[in-house]
Amino acid sequence: MEPVRRVVGRALPLARADVDTDQIIPSHWLKRLERTGYGPGLFEAWRKDPAFVLNEPRYHGAAILLAGANFGCGSSREHAVWALLDAGFRAVIAPGFADIFRNNALRNGLLPVEIDADTVAKLVELVRAEPSTAITVDVERLTVDAPGVRGPFVLDDFSRTRLLEGLDDIAITLRHEPDIGAYEAKRPVWLPRVR
Repeated sequence: MEPVRRVVGRALPLARADVDTDQIIPSHWLKRLERTGYGPGLFEAWRKDPAFVLNEPRYHGAAILLAGANFGCGSSREHAVWALLDAGFRAVIAPGFADIFRNNALRNGLLPVEIDADTVAKLVELVRAEPSTAITVDVERLTVDAPGVRGPFVLDDFSRTRLLEGLDDIAITLRHEPDIGAYEAKRPVWLPRVR
């Protein structure tokens, strides 16, 4: 996983509450074995509507998704995070996230930024008025900045360190490689070993 220190870019104002993981990536996409190639399935049903915000050329290339409360609710599919990443999003800003989605995002390097509803509304208004507006999400300072809008967000120390250092679950485990090796060396030969 690549380190995430700052996400700077334009935003897509989805601004819908209770967006579930089946709306983010429909279940028929879950047959894929790899973590890439999910971008075309992102919000697949909604994209059939030409007026859907993701279809608007003025928002193409957005790196930040502005969403409503309870984003990522529903099933625990990690594919929802993979679809967002594959479509170029690096952060989602919302007043709240479903716990499983939030954890999946953090484990995969997608920054879930939980910030108050008023600040999200101001960002949505700003981006709708001027789609080229740049938003900065700073993981080190725990702030969101845009012209005329600034707000703090909270991230626990473990998640913050994980993002700043680019640590996925395997990298975190490998930090203990000397201890694991020492433990395995002391195990009787007839027991299974980690290789």
